[in-house]
Order: sequence, then C-alpha cells, then structure tokens
Amino acid sequence: MDGREPRRANLSERDRSQPEMMANARANVQSEGTSYAASAARDASPPPGAFDVASAYQFCARLAKSHYENFTVASWLMPREMRPHMYAIYAYARMADDFADEHHDLAMLDEWERELDLAYAGAPRHPVFIALADTVRRFEIPREPFKYLLTAFRSDVDFKGFDTLDDLLGYSRCSANPVGRLVLYLFGYSDAERQRLSDLVCSGLQLANFWQDVAVDLDKGRIYFPRRDMERFGVTPADLAAHTSSREFMDLMRYEAGVARAMLVEGGELHKRVDKRLRRDIVMFAGGGLAIIRAIDRVNYDVFRRRPELSKLDYLKLGWSAIRGRLEV
Repeated sequence: MDGREPRRANLSERDRSQPEMMANARANVQSEGTSYAASAARDASPPPGAFDVASAYQFCARLAKSHYENFTVASWLMPREMRPHMYAIYAYARMADDFADEHHDLAMLDEWERELDLAYAGAPRHPVFIALADTVRRFEIPREPFKYLLTAFRSDVDFKGFDTLDDLLGYSRCSANPVGRLVLYLFGYSDAERQRLSDLVCSGLQLANFWQDVAVDLDKGRIYFPRRDMERFGVTPADLAAHTSSREFMDLMRYEAGVARAMLVEGGELHKRVDKRLRRDIVMFAGGGLAIIRAIDRVNYDVFRRRPELSKLDYLKLGWSAIRGRLEV
C-alpha cells in the first residue's frame, strides 16, 4: 500500500435528506425503471424539476434493487454512505446493457452517450445522470470508464466472437474492468497497480461466468471461446451446438477455467491493498469467481450435462470469507 488515506464521501445534510418527489414524476419511478428510461433516452428527458439529486438517487436505487439479488447482497456489504453512488453507477450500466441486449438498438446507446456528455458538462437531464453527475463530481471520476462500457455494449449488439484470448480480454477491458475501476474511484484509489489488480479480478470473474454459462450463451447464438483455442483443442462450433461433451471439449474447458483462476488468484491480492471498507467486496467478487471455477471442476468441466452452480455451503463460505476479509484460494 502507498500509505495514503483514501478520500471519504462528503455527504451534506441537504443530500442526506429525502424530499418528497413531485407527484407527476413519482408515477414514472417504479420498479419498471428500465422501460421508462428507455423511452427517456430515446425521446426526451424528464421535464425540468421532475427530479432533484435525492429523488434521482432514489430512482437508481429502485432500479438496482429490482434487478438482481446478488447486487443487493453486494451493496449490503458496501458502507451505507457509498451505496447511493454504487446504485448510480449500476443504473447507468444496467440501462445501457438493456439497450444492447433487449432492444439491440445502437441509436439508444448513442443517445445514452449524449446524456453522459451532458452530465459531464454539468447539465444532466435524465435521473440516472442527475445522480451520476453528483457522484462523478464528488469522487473526481473521469469519463473513460463510462465510455468503455458503451464500447462493449455496442459490440454486444453485433456480436462476432473472438479470434484470440487477447481479443476476449480486450472485450473484458471494456465490459468488466471499468466497473472495478469505478468502485476504486469511489473509495479514493486511482493508482495503476490497484487498477491492474482490479482488472484481473473483473476479467477473471467475467471469464468464470462465461465458462459457467457456455450452454446458456449458445442458446443466444454466442460463443465466447477464442477461435484459436478451439482450433488448438480440436473443438468446432458444430460440436458446441450439439452439446458434445468430448474429451477435447473438457480439455478446452479445463484450460480456459485455469486462465480465469490464475487471474482471480493474482488479482485477489487487491484485498490486502485496500482499507476494510472495500476489502469485503473484493473478497466477495474474487472469491465468487473462484467458487464458480471450483463448481465447474466439480461437474468435471461438463457444463452441458448440468450448469455448475454454487451450493448453499459455497455461499456460506463465501459470506464468511467476506466478513473475515480473507480470500480463500
């Protein structure tokens, strides 16, 4: 560690308040935030004054909590004063991901980027960006991580797969790593070494998720295995389409899982280089990726026979490791 104290959140009493939202805006801020945001991104911003900073953060929190249970768990581990900012970041990424995966609409992503530019120019319109503009101002977050996420979402609209492992990791550099860097910024860390370790955790976790969901992604027409690796191990797209659990496929899975595991183990050292406010989250995500790799190993790399899933015991061990702040490799 470099010995410096990370920046702390500077929450004013005004920002802690929860003023009553305007009646005409409240109807729009429900759990179906994605569809509302889609129309707002496509057509127009909400009317001026519909959202202040506090109600914009409420919008983001409602959206985040309505989507994934694991995000709720992760936010519970995070210090309470940091959660609104994490919700704002999540809402930004969640909406853009929906524009790509559900709507397959590049124009919506282009409009989302224009809203991002407005937020950085000090003129946010959409509730997500009203909250996000406040967050990036407080924590001096640069624009690049948000831009990289949009690059990844655009590539999802026209998915073409990857020739090499480096190509796949290039995708992770835009789709996964920015999230880890954004979290580091929230806790006051911006040095290159912590970012490098964070990138390893984020990319390793994404790879673990890919190999856990090979069959699921095939049903969506997506193959994340690098084509060169498939050729090296003698696995063809037709083999994957047929869900052929051959020795060649098992060897390919074993190799790719090993790459992910090595990244998670190395990157997991980050938990020793951050303060205790962030340590549990690092352990949770690096440890979660390693637990997925162990689950893949338990099914003998035959992810076609059944999807590798974490058991209740796995979750208990993971939670205990997070509470203790120690990564089990």
